[in-house]
Amino acid sequence: MKETYTVEDLQYLMSQLRNPDGGCPWDLKQTFATIVPSTIEEAYEVAEAIEKEDFEHLHEELGDLLFQVIFYAQLGREEGHFDFSRIVDTLVRKLVRRHPHVFPSGQLYSDGRDDAPRGPIDEQQVKANWEAIKAEERQVKGEKGVLDGVAVGLPALTRAAKLQKRAAQVGFDWPEIDGVLAKVEEELRELREAIDSGNRDHAREELGDLLFSCVNLARHIKEDPEVALRQCNRKFEQRFGAVEAALKARDQQPSDVSLEELDRLWEASKG
Repeated sequence: MKETYTVEDLQYLMSQLRNPDGGCPWDLKQTFATIVPSTIEEAYEVAEAIEKEDFEHLHEELGDLLFQVIFYAQLGREEGHFDFSRIVDTLVRKLVRRHPHVFPSGQLYSDGRDDAPRGPIDEQQVKANWEAIKAEERQVKGEKGVLDGVAVGLPALTRAAKLQKRAAQVGFDWPEIDGVLAKVEEELRELREAIDSGNRDHAREELGDLLFSCVNLARHIKEDPEVALRQCNRKFEQRFGAVEAALKARDQQPSDVSLEELDRLWEASKG
């Protein structure tokens, strides 16, 4: 047995799983579309491990995510679209192109002419160059509108933040955070009015406007709304778990006590 397996071994393993003669029946019936949910799930499990600082298991979660790429590469090779080497080549070329401050010659490996000291790197200029290069890449892909190319499959909070960021790059943004806060308050008032009217469609629309404004607020305070909400979810789980534990010690369940008692235990869980 090998002491340490490599990416090449992982590619071979994948080819055997997809081998029509003796491969895994589950792997053989998968397509690009059917493994997308697994890819999304694995990405979130990586994020969760990082948020929990569970570095003991992070490498395993990263491996699960890498396996998704290997799976897509195998499918691409079988269907004649691309293979793993093309994935890597495209990625390296793109990253070299997007980092001219690191690779001024446009080559990954320097021939010696780029070794002269280049002085301190201006982070804001790097960011501006990065966005300009990405804009050029979108034009090459035929994406003409400012918002073109923001993936529809992203989580709604993340996609809202990306759409707003794109619009802000061309000046469509609140200059000060006070304007954002006022907009959140305005949308909350409009949601209250829609709820009072009894029109569910209107209420849903106003709720969306409120959430969109909250994402804008998160962007202005330089926080990722998806991360913030995941942290809030985890906090809710921990506190509600404490409420359940307190009730279990009394041989009770949440359904056995009043809302007032649940609220009292909830406040106690915050301590």
